[in-house]
Amino acid sequence: MPGAQKDHADIMPIERLKELARPMVRRVVLTSALVTRGMSLGVRGLVVDAEERVFLVRHSYLPGFYLPGGGVDRGESTEDALVRELAEEGNIRVIGRPHLAGLFLNGPRSRDHVALYVVRAFEQPAPPAVPNREILEAAFFPRDRLPDSTTPATRRRIAEHFEGAASSPIW
Repeated sequence: MPGAQKDHADIMPIERLKELARPMVRRVVLTSALVTRGMSLGVRGLVVDAEERVFLVRHSYLPGFYLPGGGVDRGESTEDALVRELAEEGNIRVIGRPHLAGLFLNGPRSRDHVALYVVRAFEQPAPPAVPNREILEAAFFPRDRLPDSTTPATRRRIAEHFEGAASSPIW
């Protein structure tokens, strides 16, 4: 009937519709990101001093100790990014060209890659000014006495370099 009121009991509440749609929207957004987002590229430096110690950093936004490094900016070479990151995180000035040790996929489902460089020729005029906004700790550590919270990937890269451990293409 044209003038009769409708029974709203059969209309689904908007909150229920949102709840049902959320997984579909998430799937569309993630799939879109895979298609539209390009690969990202980062660098890490295995910096080794004269005593065969390795330089590690602990970030303010991630748990554990890592090899220093970060993202490669648009128009920047991986070597330039490494030099910049080592200066920022460790007050380390690379002398000459670092050795590219490998290019790794940062996880089996990732589109991120990491270039690992070995740096033996460098100077560090003074220890880095830590803690700061990004780095809480930064220091050289003997390979046999790495901090307990050193990440498994960092330990693998160190073992591959110094002990000839089998290398993996996954970071």
